[in-house]
Amino acid sequence: MRPLPKSDANLNGDKIEGMNVLRKVFPYLWPADKAWVKRRVVIALSVLVLSKLASAGVPLIYKRIVDIMSGTADAAEMLAIGAVGLTVAYGMARLMNVGFQQLRDAVFAPVGQRALRQLAIETFTHIHRLSMRYHITRKTGGLSRIIERGVKGVDFLLRFLLFSIGPLVLELLMIAVILYFALDAWYLAVVVITIAIYVQFTFKVTEWRVRIRKKMNEQDTDANQKAVDSLLNFETVKYFGAEEWEANRYDRAMEQYEKAALQTSYSLAFLNFGQSLIITSGLIAVMVMAAIGVENGTLTVGDFVMVNAYMIQITMPLNFLGSVYREIRQAMIDMAEMFNLLEQPSEVSDKSGANVLNVQGGAVRFDNVRFGYDSEREILKGVTLDVPAGQTVAIVGSSGSGKSTIGRLLFRFYDVTGGSVSIDGQDVRDVTQDSLHKSIGVVPQDTVLFNDTIGYNIAYGRPDASRDDVIAAAKAARIHDFVKSLPDGYDTQVGERGLKLSGGEKQRVGIARTILKNPPILLLDEATSALDTETERSIQAQLAAMGQGRTVITIAHRLSTIADADRIVVLEKGQIVEEGRHDDLLDQNGRYARLWAQQAAEDNAA
Repeated sequence: MRPLPKSDANLNGDKIEGMNVLRKVFPYLWPADKAWVKRRVVIALSVLVLSKLASAGVPLIYKRIVDIMSGTADAAEMLAIGAVGLTVAYGMARLMNVGFQQLRDAVFAPVGQRALRQLAIETFTHIHRLSMRYHITRKTGGLSRIIERGVKGVDFLLRFLLFSIGPLVLELLMIAVILYFALDAWYLAVVVITIAIYVQFTFKVTEWRVRIRKKMNEQDTDANQKAVDSLLNFETVKYFGAEEWEANRYDRAMEQYEKAALQTSYSLAFLNFGQSLIITSGLIAVMVMAAIGVENGTLTVGDFVMVNAYMIQITMPLNFLGSVYREIRQAMIDMAEMFNLLEQPSEVSDKSGANVLNVQGGAVRFDNVRFGYDSEREILKGVTLDVPAGQTVAIVGSSGSGKSTIGRLLFRFYDVTGGSVSIDGQDVRDVTQDSLHKSIGVVPQDTVLFNDTIGYNIAYGRPDASRDDVIAAAKAARIHDFVKSLPDGYDTQVGERGLKLSGGEKQRVGIARTILKNPPILLLDEATSALDTETERSIQAQLAAMGQGRTVITIAHRLSTIADADRIVVLEKGQIVEEGRHDDLLDQNGRYARLWAQQAAEDNAA
């Protein structure tokens, strides 16, 4: 058997991280088959450069204005431009800086939104392709948070890596060049040393904070999973009066989240103060040097103002660097979790060149099938079972005998570890899963409905069905009159998991959508075992009518519901121990007869 895939709790970025995450994101930013995306990225980057050129020119214009107004500029410059003209130019430069930034965002927005949409649908689709084995081990609340944070992380990374870190580096290079040529190398040296210390401090502290933030995320995921799990089991909580227990359980998880969140806040305060100390020290050093230059006449007042303006211009993006770097690191962790989810293997997948299932009669055969959910415990031990086309075969047996496993293997939720399962001579592993699933209709023991209308849930059997088709299926399932009695009719909301309907009503909706699907093969997996006797008898008639002309496999707990089956198969410990018609099996006085007598005694006692 294949090893169990990791659960979502283990998706913590151990597989995909760092540059691997960037490599995963790059195709969404620069797709090979989308020229319009590439054009927008190039235009956005070009506008970004224009924005930074305008930004770098602002302090230079400001210097000229101060020099003219203080009388340190030469007469020709004062006559040619004038303070008013330069002030207008100063305002235009600032406006161009902001305008180009907004244009850049507008040009890039469709690129970012397309990437988010594509990633979201890829993740959603992939999750539905994962095997049943994965889904029975996952935690819904934690999984939803991983997807949510991962998609947000991509949005942040695309926007800020491209439009914050890149522009910051470009702006710092421009300012460094201007300071070198307009003043001297010492100013450049101080600025470079300040930035180097600042960046090193920011990155080291942020890495420490990322570990704290990661722990906070884990606690957040755990708390959310407990909340979702509790709400999904609302009835069970009520049955056992466990509201206080659930609240305390959730509170304990939130307490751990609170501790991690406080550590995050404290570390942020330390980071902000340290950044301010470093950048202020560099600012003071440069301003002192400029002040000395003004005093000895080597610099003008305008130079002093320009140096101050450039240092403030550096300070603003550098202050932003800490939070951006932290968010980028966090985004990469969140994205790593999501990409690791996308890397989860689909245990059951179509073969290359798999054919579409061609159902002619619907004959089903299990040939020496062996299977176990884990390698150390085999459930089915060489089961051979033939279900002729158009016949009804019932499978009975005690709990754990392997009855439901047969249904899961037929639907190919899992692949057999030995033998084969075939339909009309076609091995289910050799055909596409889509065509297999379209050919089999399932009525499970507990019909779970979507939190939508009754009409939507019935039409789920065939989404392109008309309202008349839906009504016809509802009539066949004997639920139409009930639906018409409701104020909103087929537009009645059923609530989450169909909780607004009774068990019998939900089961009839499930039967109606299976009727609408109109499959050649039916799998009834203990479809009435959770219902009361009266409701069961009513629904049993509809199930029998639905099975006319179809191949039906009935997995039954109550033997009275399958007495009319064409053949009854008795499973015990993963092996067929008896098979035949109801009367023949009773005459054999074997395992089936004992089960029948036991249930009859229980019914009489009730």
